[in-house]
Amino acid sequence: MPTPEELQRFLDIATEAAMAGGAVLQRYYGQLTSVEEKGRQGDLVTNADKESEVAVLAVMRRHLPGHAILAEESGQSADAEDNDYLWAIDPLDGTTNYAHQYPFFAVSIGLLFKGEPVVGVIYAPFFNELYQAAKGLGAFCNRKPIRISATPDLAQSLLVTGFAYDRHQTDDNNYAEFNRLTHLTQGVRRGGSAAVDLAFVACGRLDGYWERGLSAWDLAAGIILVEEAGGCVTAYDQSPFKISSGRVLATNGLLHQELSQALIETRPLGHPDQYRNS
Repeated sequence: MPTPEELQRFLDIATEAAMAGGAVLQRYYGQLTSVEEKGRQGDLVTNADKESEVAVLAVMRRHLPGHAILAEESGQSADAEDNDYLWAIDPLDGTTNYAHQYPFFAVSIGLLFKGEPVVGVIYAPFFNELYQAAKGLGAFCNRKPIRISATPDLAQSLLVTGFAYDRHQTDDNNYAEFNRLTHLTQGVRRGGSAAVDLAFVACGRLDGYWERGLSAWDLAAGIILVEEAGGCVTAYDQSPFKISSGRVLATNGLLHQELSQALIETRPLGHPDQYRNS
């Protein structure tokens, strides 16, 4: 495990990189010149994604040339398999939101050490909110400590979730879970950015979050943020979280078991094709 001093240095570098990427997003907000689909319905990429990633990677490679990188737009560096340090980078988490000028989007930069999240920075430019965390060093928003909520149960909770790009093709599409938990809680939101969702759980605005179909760059930064803010992160069934699964349950801890049980007990509504043209 890196020392606290090393973790702080990595956190400072990730912060510099996130701010550089965020400056690009601010410049292009409402001024996009290119919006394309990457092969799956709704999976967009813009010129802002690409230029933000260039800015982020320039900072990371200048300071940490020996670390491996997994970035959403440019992929994985050649040394990723054999490197203890892997940076998971999303230069624009919430691209669809961004393309529509809906303000829930962020730059997300997380460090995995031997596969475990240890450093995370999420910068949400529209809100001017900078979230930072490192293992053992706490969690912060705009340099002030943050803490998960004290909501004790599902009945009093406000949750957030999302729907993966493959929801058009699979029964495991989260529709049934969304419907059921809307009835069991005070509400379920759909933010459209996993990074912002996790940041909002960490700072206590939301009490819990679940989602499937995610990538490491969606999760790495937010996971350590929730954990350092006092929250709980596992698989749906409360087994240890594995970032490779693409499936996460993150809560304030108090309602974790209850939310886990609700997810496990929920059965799919059926294949989404049955809703077409109905």
